[in-house]
Amino acid sequence: MPAVTVHGLHQAEAALAAAGPRGVLLLSAPGAVGFAGPAWFLALAAEASRRHPGRRMAAALDCADAPGTALAALRAGATIVVLDGACPAFPALTAAAAEAGARLLPGRPRALDLGRLDLRRRADLARLAAWLATEAPQDGAIPPAP
Repeated sequence: MPAVTVHGLHQAEAALAAAGPRGVLLLSAPGAVGFAGPAWFLALAAEASRRHPGRRMAAALDCADAPGTALAALRAGATIVVLDGACPAFPALTAAAAEAGARLLPGRPRALDLGRLDLRRRADLARLAAWLATEAPQDGAIPPAP
């Protein structure tokens, strides 16, 4: 599933509208959960999904190197959480994620940052569509659930 970094509902909707049969991974900005909270991003992803029924999508919350924020994201119901793999608490949070039925990633998947595009421009919409149509590289793949 190709990943895109989204900063707002308009971007999430554009990604879902352009997503092909593989769907799209909506990824929060680096460390965004620390300043915006997990509920905001989960609500954004849910609303985008509600507005585009039938589209495959997943949401990943980036917690940078903050284990408390990652734990809060898991408690809020996040199913994919990004936490710096060098964080000393990473092994413990991996176990907590597995117990919650979630996945903890040790780094951000490769993603197109929609904050760098103007989605009102045809060329940028084409760039998004091309990104979503490409084969996801192995280094950016979302690992299977445990």
